[in-house]
Amino acid sequence: MGITGSPGVGKSTSTNALVAELRKAGKRVGVLAIDPSSPFSGGALLGDRVRMQDHALDPDVFIRSMASRGHLGGLSWTTPQALRVLDAAGFDVILVETVGVGQSEVEIAGLADTTLVLLAPGMGDGIQAAKAGILEIGDVYVVNKADREGADRVRRDLRSMLALAQRRDGAWRPPIVKTVAAKGEGLDEVAHELDRHLAWLRDSGELDVRRTRRARDEIEAIALTRLRSQWADVHARSELDGLAARVAAGATDPYAAADVLLEAL
Repeated sequence: MGITGSPGVGKSTSTNALVAELRKAGKRVGVLAIDPSSPFSGGALLGDRVRMQDHALDPDVFIRSMASRGHLGGLSWTTPQALRVLDAAGFDVILVETVGVGQSEVEIAGLADTTLVLLAPGMGDGIQAAKAGILEIGDVYVVNKADREGADRVRRDLRSMLALAQRRDGAWRPPIVKTVAAKGEGLDEVAHELDRHLAWLRDSGELDVRRTRRARDEIEAIALTRLRSQWADVHARSELDGLAARVAAGATDPYAAADVLLEAL
């Protein structure tokens, strides 16, 4: 299950509260909290666990912070491998909390069976929500900090935007839930909607489709990474530099140069 949203909407607090709700149901929970790495020092604070101290001594909860290490999309390059390890370890639910995402970091939708999108009052109007791409990735929408002024307006704007989306018959219609994660309010309804979505995934066959697509994307990403490493080897042999010089001089074009590079590989 992916948990995403803009910085400041309460992802870590919501994750902490959701873990408590899942534990009430007797489920073993794994948490992967992705923190951004500094583009200057390369370091990461890995501070999400500070907000999850309630579960520090629970043997059925495992929390792992991971640095993004410059990987775009709100996740870390090694997140799929870490998910596979937690799955093999027998956790019933695995929560993946992304870094604070902007208008294009929606990679979590391809990684998770269910994507939960958090919003909060004061984070922008309905147009901003549409620009952020969240209408395409969310399975469950949560308006957190619902005790603040403007929460009903956020929910109304979001409902209006979702109504514009064209959905085929039998398709999942994302619910919108209001919560106050800091007080533990509304999390029971969130857990109910998550269970309902999982049941729909299984009944419709979408669960197998999503997991097959996820495996395909992971294989492709690994293959492309290996190709890039081979390009680095080519660069070391100065072949890429030579091709670049010919393109800069107008002796050839980038497409023809790319064909030569691929033939060398």
